[in-house]
Amino acid sequence: MTFSRFSRRFFGCSRLEQLATSIVLALLLCCGASAWAEGIAVQQASLEADSVGGWNLDARFDFQLNPSLEDAVNKGIPLYFTTNFELTRGRWYWFDEQTVSTAQSIRLSFQPLTREYRVSSGGLQLGFESLKEALAVIKHVTSWHVIDRNEADPGETYTASVRMRLDTDLMPKPFQIDAVNNRDWNLSSEWRHFPFTATDHAK
Repeated sequence: MTFSRFSRRFFGCSRLEQLATSIVLALLLCCGASAWAEGIAVQQASLEADSVGGWNLDARFDFQLNPSLEDAVNKGIPLYFTTNFELTRGRWYWFDEQTVSTAQSIRLSFQPLTREYRVSSGGLQLGFESLKEALAVIKHVTSWHVIDRNEADPGETYTASVRMRLDTDLMPKPFQIDAVNNRDWNLSSEWRHFPFTATDHAK
């Protein structure tokens, strides 16, 4: 249906029908916009004791790249996803004590010559045929050592906090300037807080 035919039908309707049509259109527009405005969701986060007396973070995130970000990756612009972790202990007499604050970044890039998506962190690098496969790895943070054995006292209860964000500060300078003024580059989660009690066996 062309716009002119839609206009004739719309303005030829009763006021009640026009109102109902306007509401439906508004809902459709809102739903379309929210598909890219949901940001990053923290689906799950937990701490597991490791073999050296500390604790590792296991967390799952969910998000989709909007068309602008997906287009940027396919044009060879790398994206960086940074996961932040904090551990705090409440104190009734003063501000909460922050015992741990750490972060790790994962780089997502595309190699046009090999048609391969690459996910790298530190000295590790993995290659994938599809963007979906590459994002699946980024969305699952596993076996990340975040707490040393001397940073948590046995029997003490702490508040662990985790979040993930698209880290534009790690991008080349020209893209940083563009990202500041472009909402399409604003992709992050809220902080997810959960209680954590240190145990003797992990010390």
